[in-house]
Amino acid sequence: MRPTDTLQRPLHDLRISVTDRCNFRCGYCMPQDVFHENYDFLPRSKILHFEEIERLARIFVELGVKKLRITGGEPLVRAQLPTLIAKLNQIPGVEDIALTTNGILLAKHAQALSDAGLKRVTVSLDSLEDTIYRHLNGVDTPVSQVLAGIEAAEKAGLAPIKINAVVQRGVNDHTLIDLAGHFRGSGHTLRFIEFMDVGNRNGWDLSHVVPTKELIEKINAEFPIEPVDPNYHGEVARRWRYRDGQGEVGFITSVTEPFCGECSRARLSSEGRLIPCLFASEGVDLKTPIRRGTSDDHLREIIASAWEKRADRYSQLRTQKTEQDAAQSNGRKLEMNHVGG
Repeated sequence: MRPTDTLQRPLHDLRISVTDRCNFRCGYCMPQDVFHENYDFLPRSKILHFEEIERLARIFVELGVKKLRITGGEPLVRAQLPTLIAKLNQIPGVEDIALTTNGILLAKHAQALSDAGLKRVTVSLDSLEDTIYRHLNGVDTPVSQVLAGIEAAEKAGLAPIKINAVVQRGVNDHTLIDLAGHFRGSGHTLRFIEFMDVGNRNGWDLSHVVPTKELIEKINAEFPIEPVDPNYHGEVARRWRYRDGQGEVGFITSVTEPFCGECSRARLSSEGRLIPCLFASEGVDLKTPIRRGTSDDHLREIIASAWEKRADRYSQLRTQKTEQDAAQSNGRKLEMNHVGG
């Protein structure tokens, strides 16, 4: 039986974090001053094995999940990732397997991932200006490596490709038109994401958020666009298309136009916790019962029960309160590298 939560939201998507590590130090996710060379990442023994991920994914699919997305950290730093993709691709009922990546290792792995059964990739790219991009990623990596990864993914058939750009006022908002122009007509879909207060360490402030309404006005002034109906109920991005037929652009509006009411996404952290919301402060431990030898039936009960109790709608509550009130009422949140975006 397919469970629904307290707000009648079904379980439909599962985002699987395969590592808490990343080869970037982006300020809005893993700032260098916190995630430095002496930072204690999870030891391998505490991260789910591929067989454990496959087992849990099968149970989630039995409970209604249709789409799987592999995340991190940066998922491509996890060794032998195509092996996991191949395992997940064999699960009956899975309609789509996608991966979110910063793209730096994509040129190396794109073909193997495609051969294993990966269907699509989403690549994070916040600016085409090399100086800005090097600053944003925190490790001085050139933007050319990401573009090479996107090209390799396209050649490997990992399409349609989505490009995610987190927008921060005064940081990269002045480069967005160039980004839109680059991917317009390419067959790839660029999506602008409002800067979100995920975790506790990214220095989020409401003044750094560029509202989607403002972004739409800027894009429309340069490249006329019009709204498009969603592809499916609960789709995250608001779809717009270029009026001249040169593709689409999307906007993810978690801050100014929350979509909590349609959220059907569960998250499995790399250490094996079921996370009910991107802004959650805790999760349900699934790794311990697995390693103690519990049955699939018991795991199914744990997952279903956790989902049925789910009442999370942080983004909606955030818009109803001041930033200070929201912080006081919601406490500490799990970091992005554990939740997986």
